[in-house]
Parts: sequence; structure tokens; C-alpha cells
Amino acid sequence: MGEQVSATAAKVSKATNRKKSKAVKASPKTSKEPTAETSTAKTSTPKTSSGKAAAAKVPAGKGAAAKASAKPESRLAMVRRARRINRELAEVYPYAHPELDFRNPFELLVATVLSAQTTDLRVNQTTPALFAKYPTPEDMAAAVPEELEEVIRPTGFFRAKARSLIGLSTALRDTFGGEVPGRLEDLVTLPGVGRKTAFVVLGNAFGVPGITVDTHFMRLARRWKWTDQDDPVKIEAEVGAIFPKSEWTMLSHRVIFHGRRICHSRKPACGACPITHLCPAYGEGETDPEKARKLLKYEKGGYPGQRLNPPPDYPGKPAPPLGSV
Repeated sequence: MGEQVSATAAKVSKATNRKKSKAVKASPKTSKEPTAETSTAKTSTPKTSSGKAAAAKVPAGKGAAAKASAKPESRLAMVRRARRINRELAEVYPYAHPELDFRNPFELLVATVLSAQTTDLRVNQTTPALFAKYPTPEDMAAAVPEELEEVIRPTGFFRAKARSLIGLSTALRDTFGGEVPGRLEDLVTLPGVGRKTAFVVLGNAFGVPGITVDTHFMRLARRWKWTDQDDPVKIEAEVGAIFPKSEWTMLSHRVIFHGRRICHSRKPACGACPITHLCPAYGEGETDPEKARKLLKYEKGGYPGQRLNPPPDYPGKPAPPLGSV
């Protein structure tokens, strides 16, 4: 009887084991097969010959751009960089100065009006004959328009400029006693005189600080990320907030000097620039040092400057008179 029970139990045990085996074979191997997510992860991570996962390679340019966009320059960092640029430009151009020849405020005012849409060199070549014929506001106010136009013809737009010169000279004679006023609000009332011209005169003839936003200053202020404005008045305000007022006039000279000699509009000489380590626009121009040196202008390239009568400390050559070879 006990043997029969044992035999029956053995049969039942074998049957149970066969059912479990069939159930295991029929069930899917979820624990060993990869899911869609793990499969994607495996295929996107290349392996080296040793079987270890290789690090993904990101192009340097894109990686740098992503890093820059992730952490933009703070206002404080920009101000510090801007002030360092000014200090280093002061070392590069210790002789920076207004590049118009003048002997008094009236000559500087007239020369600055004439400098619109032309070079300072052409103005400097024209003004000796102009001031020999019309040395005072009273003389220029009484000028025959056609005769004045002929004298200033080399500067371009001579008819409009002649009207401005006669108009401002008349105002100086009749309203300001024949003297150039030393206040911004008075200067901008004169025909042909805007804020840029007024600040040139105030800063260089009267010692009143001012920022001169010409095309060179505007271009470099935007390249250096001091501002993203296009309007000269807004640029003047934003840049003025970065620097002490006492620096405004010389800052203008240094930036304009750099724009004329190295950081040109169409092809900056990046490879010959002394402040590339501070410039976020490095690479917009020629980066090869030899090729960049060929782009340098005026004294930086070994050529004459724009003034016929430069300051004594100017290291370059004086410009030639009008008509000379």
C-alpha cells in the first residue's frame, strides 16, 4: 500500500514539473530582451575596439556656441572687459588725438562740419586755403556762396556744406558775438551742427567730456558688444554708462583710431590686432598675421597720417598737402 502511494506521488510530481517546463518555454523572455528605449541607447553609443563606450564628439564650433549661449556674458563682465579694452588702447595709442587740423574753436567747428561724408585728410588739405580767405565767423558769414563752394569743393556735397558754413557763421556773428559757444545746447542750434559735431568741439576745444559716435565708433562698440543699438544717441547713452565721464573724450579718440587703423569695416586686420583676447568678434577679418599686417593703415602700416600738422608726439608722417604727389 505504501509503495502504491509513493508511486502515485512520483507520477504527480513528474506531471507538475512537465507543466512548469512548458509554461516557462511558452512565456516571452522579457528579462533578457532589450526594450525599444534600451535598444536606442545602445545603438546611439558607439563602442571602441575594447568594447567600452566611446564619448560622443561634438564639433568645437558648435560646442563653443552652445556653451556661450548657455552662459551669456554678464553686465559686470562686459563692463570690466570694456574698461580693459580702453586701458589697453591707451597703451597702443598714447598719442591719440583729433585728426582734424585746427588752431581755434571756430576752425575746429568748420572742419568738423566739412568732414561729413569725406575723410579728415581731405578736409585738412582743403582748410588751409579756406581759413586764409575766411579766418573769422564774420568773414565767412559775408562770403559769396559760389566762391565758398569752389574752395570747399574737394570735400564733396559742397553746396549743402557752404550753406551750413554761412548759416553757422551768421549765427555766431549775430547771436554769440562772433565766438563759438561752449555749451551743447547752444552748439546744436547752429546750422549743420549735430551732437557728434558738438561733442568734437566741446571735447577738443573746450575740454568738456563727450562721446563722439561716428561710423568707426558705432561699428566697434557693436563688435565689442558694448551695445546693440543702431541709433547714435542711444549708443552714446549706453556707452557713456560704461565709462567714467572723464574718459569719454579720449575713449572716442582711441576707438576711432583703432577703427581707422586696424579694425576696418570690410576686412578687419584681426591677425595684427593687439586686443584680440578681449574681442568677441575675433575672426570676422583676416587672422593670418602676415596678411593682416598688410591691411594696417596710417602709421601702423608705415604710411602718412591724416593731419598736415600733427601733434609733436605723433609717431607717423604728416599728410601731404592737396595736389602734391
